[in-house]
Amino acid sequence: MSKRILVVTGGGDCPGLNAVIRGIVKSAKLDGNWEIIGCVESYNGLLKDNIEILPLTEKEVAGIHIKGGTIIKTTNRGGPFQFPVQQSDGSWKTEDRSQLLLQRLDDLGIEAIISIGGDGSQRISLELVKLGVNIVGVPKTIDNDLSCTDFTFGFQTAVQIATEAVDKLVTTAESHNRVFIMEVMGRDAGWIALHTALAGGAEVCIIPEIPYNPNIIAEKIETRYKNGEGFCNIVIAEGAKRMDGEVTGKEPTAVGDQHIKLGGAGDKLKLELEQLGVQHDIRVTVLGHLQRGGVPIAYDRILATAFGVKAFELVKEKKYGNMVVYNHPEITYAPLEKVVEKLNFINPKTNSLLSSAKKLGISFGDKENI
Repeated sequence: MSKRILVVTGGGDCPGLNAVIRGIVKSAKLDGNWEIIGCVESYNGLLKDNIEILPLTEKEVAGIHIKGGTIIKTTNRGGPFQFPVQQSDGSWKTEDRSQLLLQRLDDLGIEAIISIGGDGSQRISLELVKLGVNIVGVPKTIDNDLSCTDFTFGFQTAVQIATEAVDKLVTTAESHNRVFIMEVMGRDAGWIALHTALAGGAEVCIIPEIPYNPNIIAEKIETRYKNGEGFCNIVIAEGAKRMDGEVTGKEPTAVGDQHIKLGGAGDKLKLELEQLGVQHDIRVTVLGHLQRGGVPIAYDRILATAFGVKAFELVKEKKYGNMVVYNHPEITYAPLEKVVEKLNFINPKTNSLLSSAKKLGISFGDKENI
C-alpha cells in the first residue's frame, strides 16, 4: 500500500508555490510507493464539514512550475487552532479543531505533512509536531523574513517586479520633475525595499528597521533639484515608521485573520513632506499584490523546486519537525523550534547590502547620507 503525504500551502500566495508542489510530486513518483494529496486552502480543506482534498499526480503538476499562485489554493485565515465558525445568530467565533484534524489525518492514512508557508504557517507546524504530527516545513514568503535560510522562494520574484516598477517610475519622474514614492510589501522586514532600491537606483529607501525622520528625507529631496528641475525616487516599505511613530495600517476585520493590514505608509510620507514645505510635485504608487502574483523568475523556480525535492527527502528519511532551508550553497534543513524563534530582519549595523547602499548615497531617512 502506498504511503500518503499531505501537502498544504498556507498564508499569502507566492511565486514558486507550484514549483515546490511539482518538485515533491515528481521526486516521490521516481522513488515509488508514495501518494501525494493536496489539502485545499491550507488545513481548511480537512477542517471543513465537507473535506476538500486533491490527488496530486504527475499529470496534475505537469508544467505548473511556471505558474504563479498555488493549484491547491491558500488562505491566511483559520487553521487547526483557530478555525472560524458561524453561529446561529450570524456572528462568528473561532474554535480549536486540532483534534478533528488529527482524526481526519488518521482516517486518510496520512504518513506525513509537508507544510509550505511563512512564519505563521511554521508556527502552526511546530504546534502540530507537539501533538505528534509528522511535519516537514518549506519556507515561503516574499518578505524573506524567515530565519535559518539565506532566502525564501518568492522573494526574488517580488524584487524583480518592484525593480521593474522603479525603472518605469524613474522615466516619468524625470520627465515631470516629480518625486515618486513607491510603497512595497515586506511587513516588518525591509528586504524587498532594500533590494529594490539598490537594483532600481532609488535615492531614498525607507525600511522598518530604521525609523525615519521626514525632515532628513525632505533635505535629501532638495539635493536632487536645481532651479526647480530634477527628480527623486523613494522606495518605502509598508511597515515603515517615523522615529516617533508607529506603522500605518488597520486592524483585521475578518474572523480568523490576526494580521494588521499594513498600507498607507507612502501616502503618509507624502503628507509629511508636504507639511514640511516640499514644493515639488509628489506622487505615490502602491504596488500591493502585484508583487505576489505572476510567473516566478528562474531563480525562484529553481529554489522552489529544490525545496520540494528536499522536503520529500526529509519525509522519506523521517526527519520530521524540521524545515528545509537554503544555506549557500547547500539545500539543507533546520529545526522548526529554531526557525520560529525569531524573524529575520535587516541588521542596520552589520548588513553589507545596506552598507553598500549608504556608500552609494542612498538615504534611509536617518542622519546619514542627506
